[in-house]
Amino acid sequence: MSDQTPTPQPTPATDNSGNLQELLQRVPPANLRAEQALLGAILTNNKAYESVSDFLHSSHFADAVNAHLYEMITRRIERSGGKGSVDIITMQNDFEASPILAAAGGAEYVAKLLNAMVGIVNARDYGKVIHDCWVRRQLVGIGTDIVNNAHGARPDLDGPEQISASEEALFALATDKGQESGFLVFSKALKKALDIADQAYQHTGDIVGLTSGLRDFDKKTGGLHPSDLLILAGRPAMGKTALATKIAFSAAKSIMREAEEKGESPHGSVAIFSLEMSAEQLATRILSEQAEVSGERIRRGDIGPKEFDRFVRVATELQRLPLHIDDTPAISLSAMRTRCRRLARTQGLNLVVVDYLQLMRPAVGTRPDSRVQEISMITQGLKAIAKELEVPVIALSQLSRQVESRDDKRPMLSDLRESGSIEQDADAVMFVYRDEYYLQQRKPKEASFPGADKYQIALEEWQRKMSLVHNKAELILEKQRHGPTGTIHLYFEGEFTRFGDLDTFHE
Repeated sequence: MSDQTPTPQPTPATDNSGNLQELLQRVPPANLRAEQALLGAILTNNKAYESVSDFLHSSHFADAVNAHLYEMITRRIERSGGKGSVDIITMQNDFEASPILAAAGGAEYVAKLLNAMVGIVNARDYGKVIHDCWVRRQLVGIGTDIVNNAHGARPDLDGPEQISASEEALFALATDKGQESGFLVFSKALKKALDIADQAYQHTGDIVGLTSGLRDFDKKTGGLHPSDLLILAGRPAMGKTALATKIAFSAAKSIMREAEEKGESPHGSVAIFSLEMSAEQLATRILSEQAEVSGERIRRGDIGPKEFDRFVRVATELQRLPLHIDDTPAISLSAMRTRCRRLARTQGLNLVVVDYLQLMRPAVGTRPDSRVQEISMITQGLKAIAKELEVPVIALSQLSRQVESRDDKRPMLSDLRESGSIEQDADAVMFVYRDEYYLQQRKPKEASFPGADKYQIALEEWQRKMSLVHNKAELILEKQRHGPTGTIHLYFEGEFTRFGDLDTFHE
């Protein structure tokens, strides 16, 4: 018996002339010696189980008998709470009652396991070998599915959807961590918390995370924090997209400025998934805001030479920003996740903006029973992206029509359309609201009044109220998991669809 750790047996190579059928008939990657050696080690000393239990499942075994034995041993060890010995003697009754083991040889097969055992020191290495073979078998399966689907096995999926399904399968395999990553020693968690506190202390302002470009919002939240899912909701025409674009632009500008101060190229970027507007429309909005030329005049070509020069100058400056726009309509969660991972790997990723989540589709291959469940899967997926890539994700959301039926039209959490788990999964929920929009619709009509005097009084009162809310907006922070809630007053300039800080005091 060799004292060396069993290693995966190499699969014989085929020459390039071998056809697809020959490739598919290859023996799937497996190492039965490693499986037997691990089982023998566990039955000899249960501490061998502790070294593999955090990542190895019975499903990772290639041999069905070995998988069955590992599951039986696991159940017994877990049930005993690690107390008492679980070995060939204490499990004799279980072994004798197992028809699967009996078909494999019963006691003779168990004796073979004990003979295959080299030592418990190598137990974790055996487990890694078993898991590696399982990963490669999964890759073979995914590759086979890709070939079969391309040949028409799934006629319900077109080409791009098959690509998304394949990416989703590979992503699930790449992120498989066994049972879980396990406990994090408190000292390590404490160090991370101290690092965050140190960043806040060293920072010159009130912002710890990525800036939103809105002073009062950053003061209340400390900026945009990694791993957070923020929901920005509002009724149509409230300015959701304009506000999200403002935040994305400010974040990209901050990344660029920080890189320039260090004399480096920017490492990091902002991704906008615009499911409603095209990339050109979104770019026009940003240009309109920065060049202070209304988007309507830009579309009509109604701009003078000076404005056009300013327009070109601003465009030249903006094209340097690390801002990426994906305007794929009805993008799936799996495709979005893949593109975010790719951008994070190639250029770095600091912020993701999704406009808006009700236009997204869940992961390819999933079939939710209801619209509420579908939205729930999407929000959970967006939160998973935020955690995995450690970036803030801002997802825009529509509100239900019940807002319009109330006298006070300021949104509430219950107004979230297909709310399901939106409120539950989000770290922050905020609503954008403009009283000016609704008040404008209530302008008095002269025909509604019996006399000119009463109409004039009503008109003046309306004008007075309009002056109080003109160019003002509210960002209602209804939920914040890590801080206070409240209303943040903003400035809104409709001509350029531009949000900014609202200065209520001037020296």
